[in-house]
Amino acid sequence: MEVQAYYQQFERNARIILDALAAGLDLRTTALETSLPIEVYVLCEVLNQGAGEHFTLTASGVARLAEFQQQFMKHEGQTLAAMQHVLADKRAMMSTPEGRVLTKEMLIRRLEFFNEAARQVNVMRTQQALGSPSQYVGPNK
Repeated sequence: MEVQAYYQQFERNARIILDALAAGLDLRTTALETSLPIEVYVLCEVLNQGAGEHFTLTASGVARLAEFQQQFMKHEGQTLAAMQHVLADKRAMMSTPEGRVLTKEMLIRRLEFFNEAARQVNVMRTQQALGSPSQYVGPNK
């Protein structure tokens, strides 16, 4: 999928994930329980460093996505413009613990992640709706 399509689908993908969580989808059986909070944090860092946005996360776990969504919706136009700015800048670099990387590439990877996570959540919701058994076995079973 092209970068522009990932960008255009970002809000929709975030909403799909949030709706699934609100409907009670259990992410404990997936890597999303760990990766989603990390990816939201990195997305905020990209926007803060690359475009001067001011996202601040205080929540932990998957609740970070809802907190990010609230801040995003509050300044939606400004944030989308910031994303466009980062995507248009081919030379901007940002510092990470691993070194300096292209800010544009960091944003593209986050947009790709949200696209794939939304697809995975849709599959999980379909399985749940069809009555597929849960794959999680708790410690008492």
